[in-house]
Amino acid sequence: MKIRAVIPGFLPVEEIKRRVGALLPGVDVVDEPLAPGLYPPSEIDVLILTTFHDLPADAIQHMTALKFIQVASTGYNRVALDACRSRGIMLSNIPVANSKTVAEHVVLMILALLRNLTTMDADLRRGEWPMLTDSHDLAGRTVGILGLGRIGKELAARLLPFEVAVVYYDVVRASPEDEGRLGVTYLPLEELLSQSDIISLHLPLTEATRALLNADRLKLMKDGAMLINTARAELVDLEALRKEVKNGRLYAGLDVFPTEPPDFSDELFATPGTLFTPHLAGVTMEAQARFLQETVKNVLRYVQGKEPLYRVDNGPSVGKQG
Repeated sequence: MKIRAVIPGFLPVEEIKRRVGALLPGVDVVDEPLAPGLYPPSEIDVLILTTFHDLPADAIQHMTALKFIQVASTGYNRVALDACRSRGIMLSNIPVANSKTVAEHVVLMILALLRNLTTMDADLRRGEWPMLTDSHDLAGRTVGILGLGRIGKELAARLLPFEVAVVYYDVVRASPEDEGRLGVTYLPLEELLSQSDIISLHLPLTEATRALLNADRLKLMKDGAMLINTARAELVDLEALRKEVKNGRLYAGLDVFPTEPPDFSDELFATPGTLFTPHLAGVTMEAQARFLQETVKNVLRYVQGKEPLYRVDNGPSVGKQG
């Protein structure tokens, strides 16, 4: 069985090759799916991808022997899912490696924005000593979670000690047991938007969720509300969000952007009430180790003739983000 792993050069390629090769001997490591390697693309049976590479339908057409794709990340929207389904190619992601990591990052962004952390840090670095602050407590606020999958549930669990009300919206309502355990209340989308002080996005990018938060829905949010997006940039109409943030009505913490790296001349980067991280909400040393471990384990399952875990090719692509 011929296996190709596609690894961007900024990762520790030799270390990854050593660790993967110990369990999957003869794995072909390249820097993009159709790159020359040990095997021509037409002979590859198994393809391992990271979140940094696209696999469009025309690339899949060249990989005539391909039977299984393992994406070593939670998101899989850069793979042409319809082309996989039409060819009967199995596709799995790894939704279990960084759920806690992303949830921690969301809490970090919420607290940093509420407490003006970056502003106070910048003041002190300039030698200034502010005597007052317009920062706020998290306790007593209402947090809305859009998408109560793995990450959404981990976030809800981490918010419990902060004495907040947590509401959520999802196309599939959680069980009464999960709602009780997590202390969350279901609300329809528009009602959640209008009642929440803080909204965090944890949805996959599908045709149904693209621009879900458009100009009209953003206007439903409270004055002074905060939007945190660690999921997919395309869930939000960025131009509409830019206007709401620029006029001071909304605050925003963004880890994802339509183009990455983004255009740093965008006025959003100079707008108060914003916080940005470079699409690393789910990236810690521990999370990366878990991704590698779970990826190799799942590919081994396939090689051994077992059903791969976390398949996303065998149903409509409307599942949860994590």
